[in-house]
Amino acid sequence: MIVVIKTPSLGDRSYLAHDGEVAVVVDPQRDIDRVLAVAEAEHVRITHVFETHIHNDYVTGGLALARSTGAHYVVSEDEDVAFERVPAKDGSTFASGRLAVTALATPGHTPHHLAYALGTDTSEETGEAGESAGAREPVAVFTGGSMLFGAVGRTDLLGPGLTDELTRAQYHSVRRLAAELPHHVAVHPTHGFGSFCSATETSGTSSTIGDERRTNVATTTEDEDAFVERLVSGLGAYPRYYAHMGPANLAGPVAPRLELPGAVDAAELRSRIVRGEWVVDLRERRAFARRHVTGTISVELGDLFATFLGWTVTWGTPITLVGDSAEMVAGAQRELVRIGIDEVAGHAAGGPDELGGDRVSSYAVATFDELRGVLGKDGVAVLDVRRPEEWREGHLDGALYVPFYELEARVDELPAEEIWVHCAGGFRASISASILHRAGHATVLVDDDFTRAAEIGLPLTSG
Repeated sequence: MIVVIKTPSLGDRSYLAHDGEVAVVVDPQRDIDRVLAVAEAEHVRITHVFETHIHNDYVTGGLALARSTGAHYVVSEDEDVAFERVPAKDGSTFASGRLAVTALATPGHTPHHLAYALGTDTSEETGEAGESAGAREPVAVFTGGSMLFGAVGRTDLLGPGLTDELTRAQYHSVRRLAAELPHHVAVHPTHGFGSFCSATETSGTSSTIGDERRTNVATTTEDEDAFVERLVSGLGAYPRYYAHMGPANLAGPVAPRLELPGAVDAAELRSRIVRGEWVVDLRERRAFARRHVTGTISVELGDLFATFLGWTVTWGTPITLVGDSAEMVAGAQRELVRIGIDEVAGHAAGGPDELGGDRVSSYAVATFDELRGVLGKDGVAVLDVRRPEEWREGHLDGALYVPFYELEARVDELPAEEIWVHCAGGFRASISASILHRAGHATVLVDDDFTRAAEIGLPLTSG
């Protein structure tokens, strides 16, 4: 049996596979209590923890889970890690009860990427760390960032110098899985459910090797050069915090602390804002716009929270969380430890009037229909904060452009006008509007779907 442990906020999945008595885990997230809860509910003991690769989009819980359970921690033998692990290479097979897991070299997403085929062990004898000589036909394959649902993992996360080489390796790795594994084998990727680790958009929520032979971009593109050109040309911006994930995972991250950070009073909140720290309001973005503690940053708690906070904040800036309740703060803290933000500087629970005193602010919220009424007026500027590839595809004629993740450092470049700020749906625009407002700009948040701009005839251009 395979249990899927979803992390929709990062677009990833972890897996626990078991035979009713013992279990193996693949690519666990940092908050391992979720995995331990699944193991307890299934009444199984974890014997092995497998990493398909050194992750670039989250901090792994693999080492901490292995240490907590006494399981073997299996990582590619070619990775230069700072901790003891059971090394794996192409063809290595590991037995756990009636399960057998075989490593398959699938470089591309990373140079030393491994997929793991899951079958039933047939060997009478197992060696150290449960290594086994034989396995029956596989029933599932954990593909990490190689074969995704209709797509493949991106190949540019280690720098432009390796992108072409890794893209070609990815092409052959995915085609290898499609050629060598039976058509009925279930495909279980780690990425591809909204993760920026996917090179192209994925489709569906389940798949098999047979499905991927018919639909995957690598198996349906016969010309390797055409595949490389298509893949590389489609690679867009990815979160800045990714740069910190690989080093953290190579070092061997310990289990996170999930205890609520210390409480902060109203006076201390205001002091932190004055010092330039990030005091993050977790409430719904329109509620924030209506009334918030002056100088706080709006990052609405939900599936987009960790990705876009981590993408926007300067790494290492102290962060204090403000929410309606301690439970809301605890939820945000869990999201942050997944991307390596362990030391939240404090928290405050309560409303803006309670926490802000006489330092409470607001700004307007509008739609694209309302924006149409002010376009071209003196004293009004429109700011687009989407990713560069979104801007190139199409934007409002005459709009200013600063990506949301550069705005804090570039806010002084903007004119002293009322700034109407938009993105594709409102979330990134809300973060940006709060940054602008904190810097003293008159701000209007356009909380609307960008497709409305075309529907109502706003002037668009591209390039």
